Amino acid sequence: MPTHNSTLKTLKSTSENFINCLIHLAMDSFNFSSLRQYIPQNLPTMPSLPSWPTDHSSMNPEDKDDLEVSNSTAPRSEKQSDTMFTVEDPTPISSGPKSYIDLINECDNFPYYQTNPKLFFAHIHIYYGLYIVDFPETELGYILPSVAEVFRGLPDWKIDDKNRSLTLVTGNTQEERSRTVGLTWKALRATNHFKVLKGWRDELYPVYGPNRELLFSIERAASALFGIVTYGCHMTAYSRTKRLDQDDGAEQETELKIWVPRRAATKQTYAGMLDNTVAGGIATGESILDSMVRECAEEASLAEDLVRSRAKAVGAVTYFHIRDERAGGETRLLQPECEYVFDLELPEDVVPKPSDDEVEGFELMGVHEVKERLRQGEFKPNCALVLIDFFVRHGIIASEEPWYVEIVARLHRRLEFPTL
Repeated sequence: MPTHNSTLKTLKSTSENFINCLIHLAMDSFNFSSLRQYIPQNLPTMPSLPSWPTDHSSMNPEDKDDLEVSNSTAPRSEKQSDTMFTVEDPTPISSGPKSYIDLINECDNFPYYQTNPKLFFAHIHIYYGLYIVDFPETELGYILPSVAEVFRGLPDWKIDDKNRSLTLVTGNTQEERSRTVGLTWKALRATNHFKVLKGWRDELYPVYGPNRELLFSIERAASALFGIVTYGCHMTAYSRTKRLDQDDGAEQETELKIWVPRRAATKQTYAGMLDNTVAGGIATGESILDSMVRECAEEASLAEDLVRSRAKAVGAVTYFHIRDERAGGETRLLQPECEYVFDLELPEDVVPKPSDDEVEGFELMGVHEVKERLRQGEFKPNCALVLIDFFVRHGIIASEEPWYVEIVARLHRRLEFPTL
């Protein structure tokens, strides 16, 4: 086990090498591949961490003595580290049947202060807050210490261990900040240190400030490393088919059926799982509806005119997710998200078809079958939430359902960071 001083020396040496390499890159046409030798594959971590300060912007309890959380900046004891502040890796709930609350808990799995303050602070104690110098009071995301350490000593970034913060200290416009953030993550990608960056998309996600202004944009694959709020759009496409009487063949009431795709087995995230009919991230500068139209064309071959004329914006689902191994890359990364939700009733003669390699195919499922697949945990976690929201709005999950009020409330979490 490395000592505190030896770890600091290793980190200092690593940071100095990384800084020198960045300077070299600036003078040598950004030859990012040369960075690989400067950051080790297993970055050393601090043997102990200071406690979360009382003046931090996150919610703090009024009576901290009951929570056994120290407010001093002295290192925690080994006993505290092994008990109070050890948080297990997130794992999917064991195989079904899963209740609706189980499915929500699996996706919205960042603890709530109101219901479990000890677990909430066990998590909060771990992270560094993300800030920019122009908004020193506005926290933008949560960062794991092992991620924050990579930024120690870099000229555009400042780590404050006492206040447990990582601050972007250069740039006064969103263009300047975006350029600095982009160059930093491109350099880190070249080192192959973070597995999650292997899913690089060349797609920018927006980060907003307290007044909903765009502060900077970040590569989609790096967003979870910063723990910032991301935005997406999800659509449930369905058809109403007429059921025939089994005795005389006469047409009876219509049956609602949902178009369900299966994610390609080659996808880096949640490979082979069931999905919402259409879903995707919203890039910087892209409107919600334009994003939905684009995703419909790419994933389901649905015509733009059809989507614009028939798709109904029906709200949003929000949650705070701690990533497990199914998400690909590092676990424990934080992903607070807002998914704008659409419904689309399709004529019976319109059949969604894959137009890229992200979807294996579509199946038209009855509500009973969708419920069963949900219970067995076959849907991607956030897609399960969108379907539960669909069931609530269409009266399929009614007020008689156990935990009904909890189900409805948990679909709309108030996130701790600025949102659009």
